[in-house]
Amino acid sequence: MSDTREPGTGPCIITVAITGSVPRKEDNPAVPITVAEQIESTQEAFEAGATIVHVHVRDEQQRASSDPEKFAAFQEGVHRHCPGMIVQFSTGGRGRAADQRGAMLHHCPDMASLATGSVNFPNMIYENPPELIDTLASDMLRYGIKPEVEIFDLAMLYAAADMATSGQLKTPLHVQFVFGLKNALPPRRAILEFEVAQLKALLPDATWTAAGIGRSQLDLNLWALEMGGHCRTGLEDNIRFDKARLAASNAELVARVAALCGYYGRHPASVAEAREILKLPAAA
Repeated sequence: MSDTREPGTGPCIITVAITGSVPRKEDNPAVPITVAEQIESTQEAFEAGATIVHVHVRDEQQRASSDPEKFAAFQEGVHRHCPGMIVQFSTGGRGRAADQRGAMLHHCPDMASLATGSVNFPNMIYENPPELIDTLASDMLRYGIKPEVEIFDLAMLYAAADMATSGQLKTPLHVQFVFGLKNALPPRRAILEFEVAQLKALLPDATWTAAGIGRSQLDLNLWALEMGGHCRTGLEDNIRFDKARLAASNAELVARVAALCGYYGRHPASVAEAREILKLPAAA
């Protein structure tokens, strides 16, 4: 069934991207690295209004890790401390071997990220060859995981639509438009508006989130709120609160988005609302 809410109305799902694969304690001491820190940071963000947590795990040297047991321990902690919160594992490729990027999907999170093409990052090629995309998509279908399709350029949106048509991705799709990475989508509202229009033409029942990297984070939050989309925030994308200082926590960034919702006649989605919007099973 199509989402019939008018733009700028209805609940806003707030995703918190707590850690990522790049920021380190040296960049901002609030970046949660250990599983225990990640669970604590997620609980604070949940209480501030986030209903999805996007997680990368790290090793003891703060490097990106694919350790399935770390993902499992994180998910268990979130289930215990954040009832009903939607857990989204990252299958992202920075610092992780391609054959390990889906190694934790058997733990059956609610969601997992899925990039449907490759893109140039500032210091690397984010490689997502067709066979890897197909394998990750197949595993998500097998384990009943809803993908969040990561859109770094327009070709990825068309690729996702083709995969939905072929049955490789279960509909309704949820996509995330990512802005602000050098060599990828520049943070321009006109581009977001165009991509949302293309999404609705291709996949009328799809839902969407917008994410801005670094200084573009707040702009994308505001545009998404006004346009009827959903928001992502967190220390993975932006370690600062503003030009003057670092963010104190993931929760502080979430609380800002939650407060902004009211200016657009919206409210942070509850767990039940987020699961209904995304057509996920109700929390146990």
